[in-house]
Amino acid sequence: MTQQNYRLGFIGIGLMGKPLCLRLLAAGFSVLVWNRSPDKLAEVLAAGASQSSSIAELVQAVDVVILCLADTAAVEAVVIPHVLTQASADKLLIDLSSIHPQTTRQLADRLQTEAGMAWVDAPVSGGTVGAEQGNLAIMAGGAEVNVAVAREVLRPLYRQLTHMGGVGSGQITKICNQMIVSCNVLVIAEMMALAKQAGVELSQIPLALAGGFADSRPLQIVGPEMAENRFEPVKWRVKTLLKDLNMAADLSASLGSAVPMSGLAAQLLQLHGNRGYLEQDPSTLLKLYSQN
Repeated sequence: MTQQNYRLGFIGIGLMGKPLCLRLLAAGFSVLVWNRSPDKLAEVLAAGASQSSSIAELVQAVDVVILCLADTAAVEAVVIPHVLTQASADKLLIDLSSIHPQTTRQLADRLQTEAGMAWVDAPVSGGTVGAEQGNLAIMAGGAEVNVAVAREVLRPLYRQLTHMGGVGSGQITKICNQMIVSCNVLVIAEMMALAKQAGVELSQIPLALAGGFADSRPLQIVGPEMAENRFEPVKWRVKTLLKDLNMAADLSASLGSAVPMSGLAAQLLQLHGNRGYLEQDPSTLLKLYSQN
């Protein structure tokens, strides 16, 4: 691979994957794509991507394989039966998905041991808006030499990429991120419901708190949406936060640590999800506190 001419393979053209792939194309990269649902590829193909007929064909043709998938099971289903068949020491896998750190290390070890192919876990934070603007925060785990390649390849996508340590450390950092985000969004929903019941003009809350200690990016994003009961388009999903909090619980149990706030947040998200909101935007959490 040369520093300036990587051939990229992108697997997973979803809510996050599509804008990220579009930015890589706009930056001049050659991108080969594969998606479980081919009908979702129209926009990236129109922007210059090429479509692969299979994952194995994609891996064989590129220098860097980029994954942006829904969960741990989806990554396993792509890597074990497909990527491994065409993996080689001159290739790199960059996983933008948010998955279990233990599974990340196991998959990375298999890829390295069986084929000499390196792995960088590089989960992202910033949502679809950050993806569209190339303003994401990326937390990366892997060897320095491989993270350096990730910095070059992913440059159109981020405002900050931080090397957190060895393989798996990026996923652990993303779990920490999601613990804060989930608890924040839940208390914002609780606060907005209380303010509404008390007769406060909800649309003024984000403005009133802007710049103070209570301000946050989630407040400025979901606050106006909650004030207007505007829950579409879906930019991220309740089930995603729940998945990440469940991973936080698994990690804390394995370390003998305690995460009581995140544990409660997971229970509340599960309750909301059980009411039919798993696929909905977290701004709908307002309804958790607003209905009898």
